Amino acid sequence: MKTVRDIMEQNVSFCKPDDSLAQAAELMKQRNVGAIPVCGDNKELLGMVTDRDLVIRGYADNKDGSASVQEVMSEHLYYVSPDVSLQEASQTMAEHQIRRLPVVTNGQLTGIISLGDLSLDEMSDEAAGQALEDISEHTELQ
Repeated sequence: MKTVRDIMEQNVSFCKPDDSLAQAAELMKQRNVGAIPVCGDNKELLGMVTDRDLVIRGYADNKDGSASVQEVMSEHLYYVSPDVSLQEASQTMAEHQIRRLPVVTNGQLTGIISLGDLSLDEMSDEAAGQALEDISEHTELQ
């Protein structure tokens, strides 16, 4: 059975809590992603900041680009270890309505897995499809 370790992205960019919203947005643009983990000095996972966080909690609340990521990041996180099965990871994503799942080892960020990663793997394609369907249904209700 394949695990998260087999398909996770290991080269993960991250922000620090005191980075600015503008720096986070620039990093998202450079990496072509919509979410960036927020980590402390030892890569301990502290939160996630999404493009939606920047807009809704940041700019829509009249924060400027110099405001800190910590002011807008999500601190309530779900994450998995690299040894979790792809099926379990996709179930976690569906259950909690998330499209990107940090991978943590001994408290430190070691990777990230997305629904896109799951859909590219033929062994987990069905699970990814179900997770996306569950996430899309709940998103439409909001």
